[in-house]
Amino acid sequence: MTNSARYLIFFQYIGTKYSGVVKVPPHQLVQKGVQDHLEEAIQRLRPQNPVSLSVSSRTDTGVHALSNSAHFDIQRRNDKPPFSADILVQALNFQLRTEQIRITQAFRVPNDFHARFCAKSRTYIYRIALGIAHHSLLPLIDCNLCWNLCNIELDVEAMREAATLLVGTHDFSSFRAVNSDMAFKNPVKTLDVVDIQPGSSFAREYFHREIPFWELTFTSQSFLYKQVRRMTGALVGVGRGKLSVSQLKEILEARDTYSYPQGLVAPAHGLFLTKVDYRESDLQLSQQPSSNEDSKD
Repeated sequence: MTNSARYLIFFQYIGTKYSGVVKVPPHQLVQKGVQDHLEEAIQRLRPQNPVSLSVSSRTDTGVHALSNSAHFDIQRRNDKPPFSADILVQALNFQLRTEQIRITQAFRVPNDFHARFCAKSRTYIYRIALGIAHHSLLPLIDCNLCWNLCNIELDVEAMREAATLLVGTHDFSSFRAVNSDMAFKNPVKTLDVVDIQPGSSFAREYFHREIPFWELTFTSQSFLYKQVRRMTGALVGVGRGKLSVSQLKEILEARDTYSYPQGLVAPAHGLFLTKVDYRESDLQLSQQPSSNEDSKD
């Protein structure tokens, strides 16, 4: 396209009311995906071309993102010059103001850049709250953003021992969702980081009770569908004494999705995509970030 520009955008969203991040087929009478709202916002800028986003990282219904990314091509009407990154961010956020979706950065990138295939790593964090008797007793801003394990203690050291088994290159077939529509993907993945550390809540000190939070961090170039939620559920199973460390090892080594115990998968609402990393050389046309916000955890 003449005078067309390709942009990489970083965006965040609260996934509670969206049907995942990817576009929903028009014949399905369900909630829209985040991509639907992003493309509608871009089309309201009246581009010359129909715009389609390529999203870097799929998230499921109810999963959140502090930093996901996508690229798209846009050609302005009447041979107008490409948007600056700052103006593009402001214009899209104006269009998205009624949604729980925000653009944090935009970059002008080369025309052969691909948000998904150029990503060198992705990081997810799973948030867990402990010891709260009922979901309604969580701080308001945390109630749909963590997994509340009611009146439960976790053996964190056992969880950390089990986590070391997941680090490195493995066939993660046992941690792929049953009947996954992405079953053709290579199940061999390299997990660079599996870390378990105390977490926090902004509201905790204002809520008149102490709430222990834990955060499980996973970093890899790519993941299988629902892999992070299934790994989290298995590690929590170890922490609760439902699985031993050796049993988790057996599940991993089985390389069979049906070897994963039923009822262990962690719920979607505690999971956040927090970072998608790229090499600077792949962003060679980049200008300065469009916002003071950054995509770090």
